[in-house]
Amino acid sequence: MLLAIDCGNTNTVFSIWDGTRFLATWRIATDHKRTADEYYVWLQTLITLKRLEVTIGSAIISSTVPRVVFNLRVLCNRYFDCRPLVVGKPECRLPHNPRVDQGTTVGPDRLVNTAGAFDRHGGNLVVVDFGTATTFDVVDYDGAYVGGVISPGVNLSLEALHMAAAALPHVDITRPPQAIGTNTVACMQSGVYWGYIGLVEGIVRQVRRERNQPMKVIATGGLASLFAQDTGVFDFVEDDLTMHGLVLIHDYNKGFETA
Repeated sequence: MLLAIDCGNTNTVFSIWDGTRFLATWRIATDHKRTADEYYVWLQTLITLKRLEVTIGSAIISSTVPRVVFNLRVLCNRYFDCRPLVVGKPECRLPHNPRVDQGTTVGPDRLVNTAGAFDRHGGNLVVVDFGTATTFDVVDYDGAYVGGVISPGVNLSLEALHMAAAALPHVDITRPPQAIGTNTVACMQSGVYWGYIGLVEGIVRQVRRERNQPMKVIATGGLASLFAQDTGVFDFVEDDLTMHGLVLIHDYNKGFETA
């Protein structure tokens, strides 16, 4: 079985793939101080609670937080007796290499989303990922990542608003009942919610104009389904896109091991 690990700036997601489906998916706060032993105790406890019979024989990691990778490697080596494949490292091959400016390092999460989206929907895509940052990944006709857009994430924007303006409270993101707020919290929530609807629609419109061709738009990330309620710009909303991409990249690399 495959242990797929997606480490973002805010959360780290672990999924167990049995070859045909994901048996379970769990999420933990990203913390570079967390040791391999702590990861294992947490993961093994959840596996036991779910009454799963699993034997993990391989692993793949995508991480936007380099300091976390070491302990995740130790977890895989020490407790599952396998050397994990790490997306973005030279030994990890990609189904389609990115076409970007020379010397540019593309985030592993964007490479994984590109692979997953192309497998499911073909080329000429915009993948919108609502994470710590809201990213827009442009996937060419042949599956290559060819660039994109990075904007502040929704929760990051709310936190910045709270930190920079002493009179404004910390609020959670939610869909406001109307655009015109009648109190401070409602005004902030409306500004962020409808502001991001406008941001997504505006960036997608500009990308399509520059590409001058029809493009499907795929949304992923924790807040994708929330924003999908009030915009028709998304053709598909997929919660498991990153994990699907990790499985694909792992399988692709297995082909070279057996060749």
